[in-house]
Amino acid sequence: MAGIYGNISNIDTTASQATANQDRLNITGIEASNKLAENDLARMENYKSMIIKVGRAKQMDPAVIAAIISRASRAGAALKDGWGDNGNCFGLMQVNKRYHTLTGAWNSEQHIGQATDILISFIHEIKKKFPTWSKEQCFKGGISAYNAGVSTVSSYENIDAKTTGEDYSNDVVARAQWFRSKGY
Repeated sequence: MAGIYGNISNIDTTASQATANQDRLNITGIEASNKLAENDLARMENYKSMIIKVGRAKQMDPAVIAAIISRASRAGAALKDGWGDNGNCFGLMQVNKRYHTLTGAWNSEQHIGQATDILISFIHEIKKKFPTWSKEQCFKGGISAYNAGVSTVSSYENIDAKTTGEDYSNDVVARAQWFRSKGY
């Protein structure tokens, strides 16, 4: 679904070798992101109905929500009792407790809703910071900011320079494009 924030299918993307190394893949770029998403698909199916419900309610592409869940927590597989990032981030979408009051169980619709609201707020902040950017550029910038903060986005060309693996938004976009093909 092309949402009010742009069409994920129209966003350019790449991904790094560091990301591919998560699953010891001998491939890079979009192919690696697709394989990582595929490796998470069985677990992701447990959350599909919640993802789609939240996406519709918040006018956010469900494929992007699924992609963030895949990247942030490997659909829950990378979490310990719902926590990641050395106990600083919570839930499927890894909401940082240092910056947000956590809501819901780690794998709940409430958590997915809160994290999606955070993503949406970052998209709006990027649009204010870069008023000449297209919808899709702001969408990708918001995804980057979701990982590393608005202040780290300095240009479209270096959108992921300060994100985890230096490819967060590129990897999420590639995974989202793949999840879209699977009905998200």
